[in-house]
Parts: sequence; C-alpha cells; structure tokens
Amino acid sequence: MPRPWSRNSRAFAARSPRFHYSEDMFARRLSILRIDTSGGRHPCPIGWIDNFAMRNFTNDAVFDDTLPVADGVLEAGSRVPLERLQPAMEDWFRRKSYLKPGEGLEVVEIGGAD
Repeated sequence: MPRPWSRNSRAFAARSPRFHYSEDMFARRLSILRIDTSGGRHPCPIGWIDNFAMRNFTNDAVFDDTLPVADGVLEAGSRVPLERLQPAMEDWFRRKSYLKPGEGLEVVEIGGAD
C-alpha cells in the first residue's frame, strides 16, 4: 500500500501543482528562407535549422535561445542578434552543402511568437 504522499498515490497527483505551458517558447518568430539562383524563396527544412541550432555544432552561446519550430520558422529570444544569425546560418549551411553556389539565405523577423 503506497504512503499517502508518495509520488504514485492519487492524493499526491490530486495535490501536485498543474503546469501549463504555452506553445511558444521565445518572444520572436523568424522566417528562414533559401533564396535560389532565380530569386525564388523557399522555406529551409526544419532539419537544416535544427542542425544549426544545436550548440555542439555552432559552439556559440549567443544562439542558445533558438528553437526550430517548422520548415522555415525559428523562434528566438531577444538576445539573439539577427545581424549575426543570418551570416552564421548561411556559413553553416554552405559548409554542410545545403546551399548551392549562387544561393543565399534570408532571415527576417516575422513577428512575436503568438
């Protein structure tokens, strides 16, 4: 028989605080687009963005406050400098051969995370 306040008891579950999380993690939502050689814009796959966002790859703490959420969408904290993010992502995508010669990357804030 479990103790009245053990973690497995119903009494504990009934009295434990309930946590409610919003779906959004960070204050800003960014659009991450690959620009092809003809000027067409295409959302970058979430796998590319996630690969960049992993700290053990970038080794730069300034990008810790980022969260890939969908193809072409990255949420970021207010401390993430866009003027450093775009060139760092473009450099990483080129080193991984995600971007072909002549292609570019566009990183634009599309509003706060709602």
